[in-house]
Order: sequence, then C-alpha cells, then structure tokens
Amino acid sequence: MDPEPATALFDTTDLVLLAAIGLGTAAWFNRHQLAELFGKKKQKVVTNGANPAQPKRETNFVKVMEQQGRRVIVFYGSQTGTAEGFAARIAKECSQRFGVSCMTADLELYDLTYLDQVPKDKLVVFVLATYGEGDPTDNAMDFWDLVTEDEPTFSESSEDRPLTNLNYVMFGLGNKTYDQYNEVSRRINKCLLKLGAHLVGEAGEGDDDASMEEDYLAWKEQMWPAFCETLGVDESSARSGPREPVYLVEELPEYEKNDVYFGELAEKAKNNAKTIFDAKRPYIASMTSRELFHGADRHCMHIDVDISGTNLSYNTGDHLAIWPTNNEIEVNRLASVLGLTDKLDTVVMVKAIDPMAPKKHPFPVPTTYRSIFRYYIEICAPISRQVLNSFVEYAPSEEAKANLTRLATDKDEYRMQVGDACRNLGEVLQLVTGADTRPGLFANVPFDLIVETVARMQPRFYSISSSAKESPKVISATVVTLSYQPLPTPQRTVYGVNTNFLYSIQMQNDSAVTDGQEHPPYDLAGPRQAYLGSDGHCHKIPVHVRHSQFKLPRNPSVPVIMVGPGTGVAPFRGFVRERVVEKRNGKPVGTTLLFYGSRNQAQDFLYSDEWPELFETLGGESRIVTAFSRDQAQKIYVQHRLHEHGAQVWELLQKGGYVYVCGDAKSMARDVNQTFVNCAIEYGGMTDEKAHEYVKGLRTTGRYQEDVWS
Repeated sequence: MDPEPATALFDTTDLVLLAAIGLGTAAWFNRHQLAELFGKKKQKVVTNGANPAQPKRETNFVKVMEQQGRRVIVFYGSQTGTAEGFAARIAKECSQRFGVSCMTADLELYDLTYLDQVPKDKLVVFVLATYGEGDPTDNAMDFWDLVTEDEPTFSESSEDRPLTNLNYVMFGLGNKTYDQYNEVSRRINKCLLKLGAHLVGEAGEGDDDASMEEDYLAWKEQMWPAFCETLGVDESSARSGPREPVYLVEELPEYEKNDVYFGELAEKAKNNAKTIFDAKRPYIASMTSRELFHGADRHCMHIDVDISGTNLSYNTGDHLAIWPTNNEIEVNRLASVLGLTDKLDTVVMVKAIDPMAPKKHPFPVPTTYRSIFRYYIEICAPISRQVLNSFVEYAPSEEAKANLTRLATDKDEYRMQVGDACRNLGEVLQLVTGADTRPGLFANVPFDLIVETVARMQPRFYSISSSAKESPKVISATVVTLSYQPLPTPQRTVYGVNTNFLYSIQMQNDSAVTDGQEHPPYDLAGPRQAYLGSDGHCHKIPVHVRHSQFKLPRNPSVPVIMVGPGTGVAPFRGFVRERVVEKRNGKPVGTTLLFYGSRNQAQDFLYSDEWPELFETLGGESRIVTAFSRDQAQKIYVQHRLHEHGAQVWELLQKGGYVYVCGDAKSMARDVNQTFVNCAIEYGGMTDEKAHEYVKGLRTTGRYQEDVWS
C-alpha cells in the first residue's frame, strides 16, 4: 500500500486497499500524459523508451489544462498505485457528478514551478502518500524539493508569496503506526499556505492502519461543497443519472495472434531500440529457490534472481519487485459469476473513451479475458463499498440487490463480511446471491465496469537479502508463504497472491517440497510460456528493482545495531555480508550487532548455517543475539534482548553507531523504539522527554532507520 511501505510488502491477498480503491478509473484520465521530469526548470521530453525521435511534449501543466479545456487537475504522489487510484476517483466524480472537466497527472511528468501561473478559476488537487520514514514517493521527490526549499523558485513570480492565485485541495495517505504519519501531505500543505496558496475545504488524511477507504469517503463528502463554492458550481445540480462508461470493450472476431498480449506486462518495443528494464517494463529473470524453515507449519523461501546481461542493478538495502500471477481458482470464479467461462480466450480490445486521454489503454491490448483476470487486475483483493454500490443495479434478484445494497451502505456489515473476511469481488457476488449458485448470475455486468473498478495488478516488494558488492548480478529475497483463516469466516483460507505463486514454482521444481496441504493452482507457464525453462518447468519471474534509502553508513568503521525478527532479518543478511566483504578487502569494519528473533530455534531460525562464519570473519564484538519466543515458557522477543545488552548498545551509540529496524511496525518497531528510549534514560541519565528527543534526533540525522510494515 502506498502509505509508509515496507519489507515483504503486498501479500495479504495482496492489496486490501489497492483493490478497495479501484485503480481501474486511472486510465480514463492519464497516468503518463506527457514527459519525464528531468529538472525543475528544464524542458521535459517523452521518448517512450523505444522511439527517441518522437517530438517534445509540453510539460507546463497550466498550458495543457488550457489546451484541453480542463478546470481541475489532480496530481498524485504514489509509490504503489493507491494514491493514483484515489486521484482517479476524485477526477471521475468531479467530471461525472459535477460536470467539471478534470484530468489526473503524475507529479513527475510535469513541471510544478508553473504553480504560480494557475488562474483563480482553476483548481489543483494533491493526493500524496507518505513513503518510508516520512518521505515523499519517488514520483513526488522533485515537487517536494521545490516547495520545501527555503526560497522556492517558480516560473514567473519572485515574491515572498508567489502562489496567491492558487486554489488547491489536499488529501494525504498515511499509516498511524508510523512515527511520521502523513508527513508529506502535512508538510507540503504548510509550505503551500506559507507561499500564499488557498486551501479549499479541509486537508484530508487517510489512515491505512484503520480504514483508508472510510476516511476518504468521509473526507470527500465534506470537501465537495467547498469545491463547488470555489468553482462556482451549483452543488444541488450534481448528477445522479446512469453511469457513464469509462472504457470501450470490444470483442474482436478477427485478429493477428502475434499482436495479442497474453499477459505480457509491457507493450512490444519498437524500432529495435535497446530494452531498458524498469517498473514499466519488468525483466523476465531466471530464478532459483530453496526452503529455509525446517519442519515448521509455515514455509519460507530464499529466492535468487539473476539479472545478468540487463541494465538492472541494485544497492544493498534496496527492494526486489516481483510481479505476481492470480491463481486459477479466482480466475475461474470471477469468470463464472460474470458468465465468461466459455469466453475466457476471446480476444478483446479495451480503450479509454475520453478522447483527450493520451494513455488510451489500461494494459497491453488486444488481450483476452483470461489474461486480464490472470495478469492485469487484482481480482483477489477485497472490493470497496463504493465499488460494490456500482454493481447493485445489475443484481439478478431482489434478494441479491438488497444484500449488495446492505454491504455497500452498512459499514459494520461491510467490515465483517468483506473487509475483515477479505472477500474479493467474485466471492462477494457469489455471497449476495445466497443459495442460487448458478453460473452467470451477473452476466449482465458490462465488462468495462470490471476494468474501471478493479485495481490494476501491482508488484510485490521484498527487502533484498544479498550484498551488491558480493553478488552484483544475483539478487536474493526472503519470502514467507502467506495463508490464513479470517476470524469472521474461519472455514475459509485466504492465500497471499504472490507468495503462493512463488511457492507453487518451488513445489513444481522440487518434488520433495510438500506439506500435505492444499494450495491454489497457478498457471506457471506465463504469457506465451515465457516463464518456462528447457525442462518445461517454471524457472522465471518478472522483476524490477526499487531503490531504497535504507542504507549502511558510507564509512564501514561506523558501528551498526540491527534489529530484525522473522523475515525482518532479510536486509541485514545483506548488510552483514556487505561488511564481511569490506573486512576481507582490508577495510576497518566497526562493531556489527544483530538482534534476531523467531519462534523456534530448531524450525525457523533463518540463515542459521551462515551466521557463525560471517560473524567470525567480522570478529571483535560483532555478533548475533537471538530471541526464540516459543522455546521457553516465557515469551522472549528482540526488544528484551536489546534491553539486556543496553550497556553495549548505548556505548555503540556514543561512538556514532547507526540503528536499523526491520519488521512489524505496529508492535515490534514501537517496542524497539521505546527500548532505545529506555536505554537513553538508564545509561544516558536522561529524562523521559530528553530521551524521546534523543531518539527522534537519531531519526532526523539518519542514524535510526526503519524498513517496516503494518
């Protein structure tokens, strides 16, 4: 999820919020309208990677708004698509409900120095996610740098308050389990106000730890009156008529098979241009995996991905992005409910109806219904109340209509039956029809509604557990297979999309890997059998690299204190191996202290065979300190071990040591933070207030870093 992401992200079926938001609307507007932002005052150019001869395109968004006749522009700062989805929903409602022409815009594709040229009769909306430890998302970095400067420079005005003409709306995405909750939207909001801009309505904040969706719904209804007043729109005349399609979906009776996309994640390169692999064009990489747990009731895989011969590179501490495949049970379930079982391999063209949208297609087309369900949309994630409401008119019976309406309007009923139960669209549509289990009961649902409301498939991110200095061309990741029984429906098992996809690959390639449990089946061949090796088994997966700020100090002689229970140890395997490389190269390496915890030493002690040699090489006071919570009557966690070694920890901090924490944000990271506060009180003689300020100061100076998830 966008707000404050972390290690081993996006595998709780997998993106509860992502599909709840419905990224499908994004393509009606324009995710990549124009060019790539190279600098605040430079002209930006789009080349589409494959054809550098294409002409330059305008990046003055004010001029673009004038040319396209748009009164509102919705900018999004999004790392994984969540903020982008909210931006698309705001834009769609702005246009369809209030009749105000609107466009969405990726922050990195426009020059925001033109904010001083926005006329008073236009409106700018910002939907901004907070990423990491209070950081802007990658695509919002230039905007952040611009407005947070002491003396920002805009295109024309050099006044102290150059944005007095700017009317704007602000909605932030965050997670209250993190220390810097919604820091990006809050900071930018203050900066814009200081620069003279006028905030329309109140700044909204969504809390991913509670219910981002409910926060958004409550905020937008309070925002619209102020929106209408600012633009001179009669709120009472808001439209409530029939839905206006966003996409046109056409079944193609004739086509060239070579032109059909069967799940490829990027369009074919043109003009024989050199292929550049990135988030928009993942690399199909060779992969090997092995089991790390020993006799446990769970599975944890060590994955090695080969990026040799590509432009891809990584730094120790970065994230590996893996693009998943939906399982066949859910593919067939949704197809059955929608009456598409016999048409799954029908070729379709999908394109945006909006004539001004530069990005006409939500995914590579032409494609098939099967490919859309399997590779392109998040069919396994829970669906939002607002999306469910759009399906009410297509209910096959009065009973189904009443059930759908109740789920769409009753927060508690929705939370119990959909949110907490983690039911996806196919499951909900089956649920509301009760005893009637005939296929095709929702066959009258127009497929463009599915494309519009179900989120686009997103990659899942995992902390890299290898060292770039030791292994520059092979990236390692540590992945726990996720499956659980939701409390409201203990008879159902919910499976993590990507982790079970990866585990299915491991089971196919190693006949000894079995646990006697059922796992959802996957098509492991990939589009056009691209994932298969010479033996006919799956050996490849689509990947790219996302860079992180979670880094070792440049000077290897600086002491480091690492806290990483469970798979939180993943980046620290890379850190320790990196420092071993430095030591073997003759460089002085400071004390390396790792606090690691798991349930049982015999079953789930990750990389237990590696640590002795690694720490022996580091020597001195470097060591691993373990906490196995279930190996004794009293639970012992990493924070307890941290407290036991408080004197040494404090000594290392006084020597300029760095702290790194990776794992669960809600409990572990908070407890660890408090343990460092207690350490400052006990060994530093500080008051509680001073101790909190001390730890906060470590964070501010980059000496206390977290890679955590909720």
